[in-house]
Amino acid sequence: MQETELDTLKATILAHFPDLAEARFSLLTNGFDSVAVDVDDRLIFKFPRHETARQSLVREVSLLSVIRPAIAMPVPDIRLVDGPPIFSHHAKLKGDYLETPYYARLSEPARDDLAKQLARFYVDLHGLDMEKMKAAGATPVEAWMEPDEVRERAPPLLSGELKAHAERIIASWADLPPDPCGITYGFFDGHGWNLAFDQETSRLSGVYDFADSGFGSLHRDFVYSNFISTDLTERIVTNYEALSGRVLRRERIEVLTGAHRLWELAAAVDDPPRIPFMMDHFAYWVTTLR
Repeated sequence: MQETELDTLKATILAHFPDLAEARFSLLTNGFDSVAVDVDDRLIFKFPRHETARQSLVREVSLLSVIRPAIAMPVPDIRLVDGPPIFSHHAKLKGDYLETPYYARLSEPARDDLAKQLARFYVDLHGLDMEKMKAAGATPVEAWMEPDEVRERAPPLLSGELKAHAERIIASWADLPPDPCGITYGFFDGHGWNLAFDQETSRLSGVYDFADSGFGSLHRDFVYSNFISTDLTERIVTNYEALSGRVLRRERIEVLTGAHRLWELAAAVDDPPRIPFMMDHFAYWVTTLR
């Protein structure tokens, strides 16, 4: 099945880029929303599967046209091909995902350098003009379930200390006042699967996948690096404060991180095969707090 799909996509690409006839094509991702093709480890072609994904891709291209010249961090220079079918292409950022085991092996200087790069990235993004981003297509980020709905769904799946911890997180989350730093345009997806990390140089080559970026509370933008390491998040926050002059509430980021994990678990109730993974995901987060 995948080989048949790859052959079809390859034919579509070659119809527009015949100079790639001798290149190596491989299916990079094959998800519900989009499928991506890697060409010679230097080009990425992305094909939306449905209308919502098509709209998301068009919006991402528009957003990046504003973001790219305004920030220091390298991001994809995505170009659209107006098909049919519509698809995009861009030069591949050099590097691999940055996952927890690899981060744990980084030297102190490499960790500091990474945190400084990402802090600068967030400062730059949060400084973008909100009206200009709205005109480029930015919208509010995906809303989480309300605390009461998460309370009904997630804790009953847990037991013992994990259940007690979930209930404490939800209570703290429900009591959070409005974000003292307000609403900002941000990335809101800064986990290691959206980072191009060059393992040869231990340097970040760039950030990609801005489809989930948009307007949201500023502290929420610092939740996602906890997928990599709480150590990384602390370093990012410290550098962000130094660069921006803002004071961030670390306890708020911690509560929001727990709330995010529980929201994902609550959502998995509608997709039961995902429940064990999300339970483990939350359990791992709790161990990082000890």
